[in-house]
Amino acid sequence: MTAIAFETLGLTKSFGRKTALDGLYMSFEEGLLHGIVGPNGAGKTTLMRLVTGLLKPSDGRVLFRQADAALSQEDVRPLLAYQPQRDHLYADLSVGEHLAFFRDLYGLPRPLYKERRDRLLSITRLEPFVDRLAGQLSGGMYKKLGLICALLQGPALLLLDEPTTGVDPISRREFWDLLHGIVETGEVTIVMSTSYMDEAERCSRIHLIDAGRMLLEGEPHEVMADQKVYSLDEIFLSHEEGRK
Repeated sequence: MTAIAFETLGLTKSFGRKTALDGLYMSFEEGLLHGIVGPNGAGKTTLMRLVTGLLKPSDGRVLFRQADAALSQEDVRPLLAYQPQRDHLYADLSVGEHLAFFRDLYGLPRPLYKERRDRLLSITRLEPFVDRLAGQLSGGMYKKLGLICALLQGPALLLLDEPTTGVDPISRREFWDLLHGIVETGEVTIVMSTSYMDEAERCSRIHLIDAGRMLLEGEPHEVMADQKVYSLDEIFLSHEEGRK
């Protein structure tokens, strides 16, 4: 599997009189861990849904490519996995029942399913909890189960919408270790949104947005060096001051 890259060209989305995204030009390289960074209401979730095809843009477009070949949204759909921000699992199904459900949903052959199931349960350390109901999992374990379900199909592009929101610090760190382990294979591009600036600094590349507009993008430390700041928070604070 070859990781997917994409770029947004003038991507715009309006809901009535409200403009959620205003002409975004962004580039997401293959095989890296990208962070879409911004405060609540910046347009992060709208951007995610446009990339997945769940929403249609008001203007602009998303261009996908894999190994230098252009892909359509229809081509990308079976190669893409999306973990939304809000609870999306079934509280009355166990960990194991969720995996079996997504096995059938993705139409995975049983030998391939067993190999992926065993590997994913092992790296997330959820093996002892296969019979536990999702509604009885801790916040961190719930997020890990959502990640497993997304990875079960073997995606080339993985979108995670604020996956660590409401998760304790230890579970957040474990989740990040998982993401870095996944992206090191070079087989998947990960794009995650976050409002946590400390998390943003752990990404390969960051894309800072606010009020639907892009501020900056690049490697975290290069962005901070170029802006002559010591933290990403300073960039957003400076931008906020400039709008007053």
